Amino acid sequence: MKVGDLSPKKIAEFTLPVLTAGIENQGLNNYAPRDNATILKNVISISANGANTGATFYQNKEFTVLQDAYAISFKEEYIPNDNQYLFLTGAIAKSIYGNFAWTDKAGWEKVKKEFIQLPTKDGKIDFEFMDDCIRELEEERIRELSAYLTVSGLDNYELSSEEKESLDAYGSIMFGECKFKDIFDKIKQGRRLKKDDQIAGNIPFVMSGRTNTGVVGYISNPIALFPKNSITIDIFGNSFYRSYDFGAGDDTGVYWNDKTQYSKEAMLYLTTAMEKTLLGKYSYGKKLRSSQSFNFKMQLPTKDGKIDFSYMELLISAVQKLVIKDVVLYADEKIQSTKKIVKEN
Repeated sequence: MKVGDLSPKKIAEFTLPVLTAGIENQGLNNYAPRDNATILKNVISISANGANTGATFYQNKEFTVLQDAYAISFKEEYIPNDNQYLFLTGAIAKSIYGNFAWTDKAGWEKVKKEFIQLPTKDGKIDFEFMDDCIRELEEERIRELSAYLTVSGLDNYELSSEEKESLDAYGSIMFGECKFKDIFDKIKQGRRLKKDDQIAGNIPFVMSGRTNTGVVGYISNPIALFPKNSITIDIFGNSFYRSYDFGAGDDTGVYWNDKTQYSKEAMLYLTTAMEKTLLGKYSYGKKLRSSQSFNFKMQLPTKDGKIDFSYMELLISAVQKLVIKDVVLYADEKIQSTKKIVKEN
């Protein structure tokens, strides 16, 4: 099927997730009708094209494959459970991800010849160890998540009356066009730093791409640092808010203010507004540079003819709580399940 014949949302008969090459949302970026589709479940998917060729995921829900990706399942009669499949996915990813490229794609004919490291016992694959390992890792991460949510105050997902009003009022808000240079007094391009010249350290180094929000590693090179509370936009228009000091490569532009400091919530709103203006318009053949963007315009909420930063902050706070609510409830459920298992044993 052509991408244009698919739906980006689950609507009407378009209910089956479609796998393509990519890393966002585990490669499931569109929906197709179920009629005449090959429906897969409980398999491992591998991206076979693009910048993220070799990206590997466990798919435990129904989906179908469109192109530039494929699915594999365990060959023997034994069917691994979710935890064991997650372990297998990690083992495969460790073996192949990063070892293939746009010009050397991770197709099945190549990947099937690769070796993976698996735990063994008495000469056989130790599936019990896999299960225990993933379960312990999950419990550890859930405890860390719960502690982080508490310390950061994100465990409070109840909307205030003002936040509820900001959501209700969204449809009637007035918007105006604002130039990038009118919002930021600092717009700079990062500096070129080849991979071979990068010295290991603790400075996050940002380059183009969406994986790990563009952070490709941590360096100690004496390069110009960019301040926290900044926004980065790469050559493709991918935009991210940075709450920490960092370095950036020459394929990334950085936007910040020395004079007027916007709140984190306002910066998050600006990040989305800027990306909405840019995304889909740039590629390897047409790269974006920060110097080109000074007069680019984004849509922002206004009140009495001025940018309504208060509304932006309220809206982002409300959206954040709506998103984090499911995370908090998930963490609480997992913690309670763990306590129950420990008590029973």
